[in-house]
Amino acid sequence: MVWALALGVYCATAAAQTEAELQTPMTTLESGSRKVATLQAPAEIWDRIRTGFSIPDLDTDQVRDRETWYASRPDYLYRMTERSRKYLFHIVEELELRGMPTELALLPFVESAFNPQAVSSAKAAGMWQFMPATGKSFELKQNVFRDDRRDVLASTRAALDYLQRLHGMFGDWHLALAAYNWGEGNVGRAIARNQQRGLGTTYLDLPMPAETRLYVPKLQAIKNIVAQPQVFNSQLPAIGNHPYFASVPISRDMDVTLAAKLAQIPLDDFKALNPSASKPVILAAGMPYILLPWDNAEVFQDNLNGFAGARLASWTVWVVPQTMTVAAAAKRAAMGEQQLREINGIPARMLIKAGSSLLVPRGAKLEQDVTVKVADNGQLSLAPEIVLKRILVKVGKKDTIAAIASRYKTTPANVAQWNKFSATASLKTGQKIVLFVPLSADKKSGKERKTATARRDKKVG
Repeated sequence: MVWALALGVYCATAAAQTEAELQTPMTTLESGSRKVATLQAPAEIWDRIRTGFSIPDLDTDQVRDRETWYASRPDYLYRMTERSRKYLFHIVEELELRGMPTELALLPFVESAFNPQAVSSAKAAGMWQFMPATGKSFELKQNVFRDDRRDVLASTRAALDYLQRLHGMFGDWHLALAAYNWGEGNVGRAIARNQQRGLGTTYLDLPMPAETRLYVPKLQAIKNIVAQPQVFNSQLPAIGNHPYFASVPISRDMDVTLAAKLAQIPLDDFKALNPSASKPVILAAGMPYILLPWDNAEVFQDNLNGFAGARLASWTVWVVPQTMTVAAAAKRAAMGEQQLREINGIPARMLIKAGSSLLVPRGAKLEQDVTVKVADNGQLSLAPEIVLKRILVKVGKKDTIAAIASRYKTTPANVAQWNKFSATASLKTGQKIVLFVPLSADKKSGKERKTATARRDKKVG
């Protein structure tokens, strides 16, 4: 159905153009005494992309410079274009459905070299390089279990939404692209400043950071190479004009390794199509589909239907009930401390705060999958680990658990837990209770006690 729709969109677009503009292979069919010309869909995705070019060309020294840069690195260019094989058909499909210029399908070459796992120094992620805040504004979920900025379908949808919005704001694709890189506010202010000075407001007129000034020339250079690779002595890999992947729904939590095995594809290939799944398990409540190579989707479904294993997921999520050390959490989860750190990304000398979601081994008897609430909102909150010292505190006449907790900057729940009684229990005068306090706090309280004793001795004397 997807392919049929793509062919229909392509033909409808092509029919609106002249034969000279199309430069598309024609086939003649006999119809009675007449010969009828019909359009053929391009065999390669590159031809389909070339047909939809519609952004005005930029012709500057910087474009020439970038053409030379890419053309002088044929191995890099080939690797980058080869990597795009998995994603280009889907992106072109979406662009055509929206009536957008197809050279925008080349933008991930500039952003990430078509690496969906790419992360910039500024923490932009995915092949479309969304910053965390921008990603959230376009409904790209980011939590400890998944990052939709890396998701092929979600990030492409968000990127095209954003580009359409920017084009609507500025009415110019060069300015829209500059805003995608630099931010719409910066471009808007640059335009306003030039207007106040009576200067031009096109992309070439505006003062911009060097990165943004080079951004559109990079895209133009890649566009020129794709348009005429032979001119630049460049080779593009043959990429068929057909879907590479299919979206397959899943209804149960599933180990990533098992999903790849059922689909009969290498684990690296599975991760390349499902880069948002950074953990060893896919939580169906948060990620209800996976992408698989087109020919392997049916294989996966058949193998899943016939799967005779005990369970699909060997991992689950535990929401930490109270702040604790990694060692304590690992003991509760029945796993090694180092394994808990590695699988959940917990650095050394950190405490795990209450409410954090940890990936832990799934018990043999646990049948229930992770809930939507946990899968969609899982967060890991950490605090610097503080060395604690065990002390004994003698209860005074008017002391309560709350008063002692406040005095030692802890919580009544902690005091109750350390002493194995209720947080509302009554204390007896003279009773000794256990507290765990930071070493610095204990030293301070010791000084305060000495000062108070000295004052009493002075009064008595």
